Amino acid sequence: MNDFENHDSRNGFSLKLWRGERMCLLGFDVAAPEPDLVGFAVECREPGDPGFHALRNRLAFSYDAPAAAAVTGARKFESTTSPFQKFRWVHFPFEPKPGAYTYRATKMHMPQDGRLVRGESLELPISLDPVTYDGFLDVGFTRNFASSQAYAERFENAADIIPTNADDGLDFVKTTPGDVYEWLGFEARDLIFGFLQEAADDPTISLDVFAYDLNEPDIVALLERLGPRLRAIVDDSVSETGLGHGAPDSAESRAFERLRASAGSERVIRTHFQGLQHHKVLIARRGDHPFKVLAGSTNFSFRGIYVQANNVLVFSAPEVAAIYGQVFEAAFSNPQGFKNDPLAASWQLFAGNGRPPLHFAFSPHRSPDLSLNPVRGAIDQATSSVFYAIAFLNQIRSGPTKQALDRLMTRPIFSYGIVDKEGSLEVRKPDGSIGLVDFAFLSKNAPEPFKSEWSGGKGINVHHKFVVTDFNLPTAKLFTGSSNLAPSGEKGNGDHLILIEDCKVATSYAIEALRVFDHLHFRSNLQGALAAGTPGQQTAALTLRKPTAISGQPAWFEKFYVPDSQLKHDRELFSR
Repeated sequence: MNDFENHDSRNGFSLKLWRGERMCLLGFDVAAPEPDLVGFAVECREPGDPGFHALRNRLAFSYDAPAAAAVTGARKFESTTSPFQKFRWVHFPFEPKPGAYTYRATKMHMPQDGRLVRGESLELPISLDPVTYDGFLDVGFTRNFASSQAYAERFENAADIIPTNADDGLDFVKTTPGDVYEWLGFEARDLIFGFLQEAADDPTISLDVFAYDLNEPDIVALLERLGPRLRAIVDDSVSETGLGHGAPDSAESRAFERLRASAGSERVIRTHFQGLQHHKVLIARRGDHPFKVLAGSTNFSFRGIYVQANNVLVFSAPEVAAIYGQVFEAAFSNPQGFKNDPLAASWQLFAGNGRPPLHFAFSPHRSPDLSLNPVRGAIDQATSSVFYAIAFLNQIRSGPTKQALDRLMTRPIFSYGIVDKEGSLEVRKPDGSIGLVDFAFLSKNAPEPFKSEWSGGKGINVHHKFVVTDFNLPTAKLFTGSSNLAPSGEKGNGDHLILIEDCKVATSYAIEALRVFDHLHFRSNLQGALAAGTPGQQTAALTLRKPTAISGQPAWFEKFYVPDSQLKHDRELFSR
């Protein structure tokens, strides 16, 4: 066992645990499944609890109501009676706690119709402590569940948690009761507000800020508290019609004026480089020495934190903060000349001291190949798996990223992708399996048993920008940051792209990709089943499968043992 994975195997049954960010991925495998194997029960003992409780499944063997009404996507059936008919499962604790979680996985058999028998069982612990690398790096994700059945049930589809018009954000009063913002913002929100609060409370800290979207009033208020300890660069891009951050009545223009008043007019500037000022970065300094930096895809806005799928990284490393500090100084003094600055001409490498190798690329570049060729190379050279979540991938028509992902769909390695809109990319892999899913909320005309969902307002919902290759190998790589991984952005936008060579960090992003992919894929499958037509077809699609001797149908696990298939790779990848 190490600090991000644990594994055991007995009598042909394997269990592997993978640590995510406040979540755990469980992978199962069975060397030779018995004909009556009907899945896996999983029980969990949380830190400080005396006993185990069963994780819950979305499906069951039978229901008290028609299947089309009973199955909502909610995890409401205990896996001890409704075992998981999958070879992996992501456990997202309802209220995550620091410390060791213990999981007990049990093979479940059905020798006779309706009778379940427990088989081989394995028990393993793993820590889900929230800090990725203590004193060096912390990663956080938003929940991205504003448009979901969970949000509909928990917060009754409250649509008044964000302004209808983003430009009204600074005047928006948060009146919705409960913990809606903490719940939706999740660990990413904790990291952003923790960073800002520390700076506001400590008079020895000054803050440099790159902001793109900037309409979250509590963030702007914390920045105002800094007074002259703040410097900021705020985007002022406008569209051909004059709309955008640079418009006089935009939230960003109003925030800019407020921060100029609190910090001093010479300490807050605006730019769009040659396209957008697209960084979302906080740099903490003591005196002239940067010591900590926050980066990633999360905008300092209502949508960025509370609606979209996003990520945040906090580096408590002076050497990393220093390079971001240099980028800020160059952009602050001469944003239009940044493309020609040495900082934009090469990757910056930090390695040693037992820490993962870190690489940083800062745009705009003279050539987008500088930053995107390594992404293409990592995807093309992957031998185990590739996961990606790229917000505007549907708009990328050419370039290294698009070329590599097009080729990926034809290769036999395991891959999953998530986009906000499908676009021109292939969805199915050659073996017929789904390799790419896109976001869709359920409108007021949603079929039963779905509750209608809030759309989350105007704008995209999947805003991640990351690629993970070979997460389970020593060659693991994670690319992330604010970059949209598109040639046009790398040539024109102020952006950062981060490459981390480390299994633990890559695993956390791979699990995030699985969490979002599985959520969207299940919803898509469920909608398809409900649209299938007859109640009998719906029941078959939405009911756990019994053994062949009872049902007369192929066993649920047979498709996971088809040679060279995506599902076979899925079974083996997460359990070994």
